[in-house]
Amino acid sequence: MPKRPLYHRGGTAAPSAPSAPSAKPLCPPAPDAPTPLLGGLTPSQFMRQYWQKRPLLIRGAVPDIAPPLSREALFELAASEDAESRLVSHARGRWHLEHGPFALDTLPSVKRREWTLLVQGVDLHDDHARALLDRFRFVPDARLDDLMISYATDGGGVGPHFDSYDVFLLQVHGQRRWRIASQRDLTLKPGLPLKVLQHFEPEQEWVLEPGDMLYLPPHIAHDGVAIGECMTCSIGFRAPSANELLGQFLYYLAERSDLARSRAGERLYRDPQQAAVAHPAALPSALVAELGAILARVRWTERDLVSFLGSYLSEPKSHVVFDAPDRPLGEAAFIRRAQSVGVRLANKTSLLYGTRTYFINGEQSQLPRRRKWLFELADARRIEGKRFVTLSPDSSMTALLHEWYCAGWVRVGASS
Repeated sequence: MPKRPLYHRGGTAAPSAPSAPSAKPLCPPAPDAPTPLLGGLTPSQFMRQYWQKRPLLIRGAVPDIAPPLSREALFELAASEDAESRLVSHARGRWHLEHGPFALDTLPSVKRREWTLLVQGVDLHDDHARALLDRFRFVPDARLDDLMISYATDGGGVGPHFDSYDVFLLQVHGQRRWRIASQRDLTLKPGLPLKVLQHFEPEQEWVLEPGDMLYLPPHIAHDGVAIGECMTCSIGFRAPSANELLGQFLYYLAERSDLARSRAGERLYRDPQQAAVAHPAALPSALVAELGAILARVRWTERDLVSFLGSYLSEPKSHVVFDAPDRPLGEAAFIRRAQSVGVRLANKTSLLYGTRTYFINGEQSQLPRRRKWLFELADARRIEGKRFVTLSPDSSMTALLHEWYCAGWVRVGASS
């Protein structure tokens, strides 16, 4: 990373008391539209100049920002079995890490210094957090992971560290001092419950106010410390490793290949010509050759790659549970209601599509003959009521949407 200052744009947001946030849907900026979110850059410019290349500090990225959740609501979410949460504290030079859920009476006092509560996937549970996350959908959904909220008391942080993925660090309440470095030495301190860098040599430093944001590409060392009570939203991105993709794809092929579906796939290994051996621990060459012959018969196409990626990347995380309506509307009532207020994907729903197929929550289906509505729903995550009226004569669409609604994958109402 160059030693010269980062690219600054926009005005500095003055600290203020949090106001009530709005869950009104906010569309991501168009690729060639300048936006304060990126310091006046267009998403296309940002992706060319900064994405996975160098950090960017943006003053006033989200003016008049307020935390998606209040402190009390965040603590309540951390007490839920449905949320992933961690508690990090630092006392007498020692780091401590605990995993949630946390009963409200087990969290430290907010008057105590140097502790941090991290709650992952807040966008899955809160409409305000989901609306904030949606502003970053100029990056493909297949790469977008989640919105984490970090609440910290004075001096709180998780130590100098690095991430293996891109992250936007948006200050939403209070102040946090960030120090960053492009150092190559990423050795970690041994014996700690956290991944803390052993030798952190900061090169640049800023205090972020509410509305300010810092973008960091992978492997940039950074350390954030709360100045008083503060709250930071981290918008993180999914970066599967080559080993992860290879392992999951081979498993996918093993389940769906022609060999797996044929009787030949069930055939047991046979070695009628195996001779008696003097070295029983040695691997038999015939068995090695048999495995090579099996692998030589494995074939895949681009369609297999798309099918795997769509299913794998849209699969909900293991702890995600969908909330079906207690008293679901019948299909006719659902259509009438949707024509009035529209429909939207549930916060926990992932809907991706390719050229021939679409993927919803890990399930793959052929694209319908009339598919424009599905593209609209996937890209905008909602269909407004007026638009639904023009589409609703398509009975196959309404039947499918009603099925998703009954499963808790779709909600009635295009906004909260």
